[in-house]
Amino acid sequence: MEGLKEMKESTGGEGLKRELTTGQLSMISMGMAIGTGLFLGSGLAVGASGPSVIISYAIGAFIVLLLMGCLAEMTVAHPTSGSFGTIADRYLHPMVGFLVRYSYWIAQVLGIGVEVSAIAVYMKYWFPSVPGIVWIIVFGAVLIYVNLTSVNAFGTFEYWFSMIKVSAIVGFILLGAYVLFGPTGQHHGGMNNLVSDGGFFPFGFKGMWIAVFISLFSFLGTELIAVTAGEAKDPDTAVPKALKATVFRLTVFYVLTMTIMLMIVPWSQAGIEESPFVKVMDYLNIPGASGIMNFIVLTAALSSMNGQLYASSRTMYSLSTERFAPVIFGKLNKKGVPTVALAVSTAGIIVAAVVSALMPGSSYAFMMGISMFGSLFTWLVIFVSHLFFRKRWEKAGGRKLPVKMLGFPYLTLLGGLLLLSLMITAWFTDFKIMLQFGVPWLVFLSLVYLLVKKKNHDVTPANKQHKDAV
Repeated sequence: MEGLKEMKESTGGEGLKRELTTGQLSMISMGMAIGTGLFLGSGLAVGASGPSVIISYAIGAFIVLLLMGCLAEMTVAHPTSGSFGTIADRYLHPMVGFLVRYSYWIAQVLGIGVEVSAIAVYMKYWFPSVPGIVWIIVFGAVLIYVNLTSVNAFGTFEYWFSMIKVSAIVGFILLGAYVLFGPTGQHHGGMNNLVSDGGFFPFGFKGMWIAVFISLFSFLGTELIAVTAGEAKDPDTAVPKALKATVFRLTVFYVLTMTIMLMIVPWSQAGIEESPFVKVMDYLNIPGASGIMNFIVLTAALSSMNGQLYASSRTMYSLSTERFAPVIFGKLNKKGVPTVALAVSTAGIIVAAVVSALMPGSSYAFMMGISMFGSLFTWLVIFVSHLFFRKRWEKAGGRKLPVKMLGFPYLTLLGGLLLLSLMITAWFTDFKIMLQFGVPWLVFLSLVYLLVKKKNHDVTPANKQHKDAV
């Protein structure tokens, strides 16, 4: 128990300011998850599976539900900005903690590139002749400025931008339901769209399963609540409430919106040249509606990108405080923001700009593929960490936690096995790049860890005294 207590005391705020409320935590997580994965990436999932994508998103939501149950319990026990990296360090092995934090960092950095690439796609709706790289630079600069302000200002920004997205999705669901089932007598598509043109499973079980993998990209970001716990006012109350609300809302939003969208617009018209949601508005011929929806999906990408800048900077900050990154990355400005860690985390914007210039027609899918590995690897480590955490926590006589994962260890194992099988599935899809990038990345990080560990060991006070004595 003493060791666990020591861990909690040593990794609490780490100099960061605890200013985020329960409402802000919930909306930040929602803002991360409701981004281009739903508004733009859903076109990829529909194209791979057809109407059965509805089942794909339901399975993806189930995996996230299991993940959040594990994460909520561990995060309440250890509310730190290092989050799942610190937990993996203590309950698995320091090397695993190192690998997961750097993998999560690179995932967020590259994820920033995904979102800003999507922003360039959205802006073509109004400015088709302006090169995408212009919008990448402009919006990248704006969000860097926002992240340089206090964490409370960041939380407020995310809260209202997420509120716009949530309100838009609720409005989309209500509008779609009215169009489909209302008394107008001018129904569009309906249930027939779900079974025509190849049936509900036009690409069989394989297509549906591949779409589960793609759907996971839509849910990436929900784990950010664990990262923000280090700056939450009351982690014991805020984290469980925010996680439960997030999982419930995301499940309802994703499944309902996908169902309504496919009932209105034939699935064969889905794609990633523009948001499927904008296509729905065009299809319904509602004056000005497609422009409004394009603005909403633009704010969705900005919000998600903003959250990823936050997550990547805090992850790098955590690495620095534990001497696995240069000390300068752990320095805070007067407002409690790790400015140098933020600066290095903007690399994704540069990568996106280069990829957009070299691959203007396929930059989004490419960036999406290489950014997924770090996040899914992090999720897998969370499941494995929970298996060891629960046993050690109870054996050490840890306090009774306000939230507890049900069905342990069976549901924890189920979540991990489902996720691992989906990661392997990627090798047989167009997202093979995820593993082609991810596996060498882990090998590279392992070598770096061994070098950093040796360096840190060589400069410890005990070693220094020994050398002086000799």
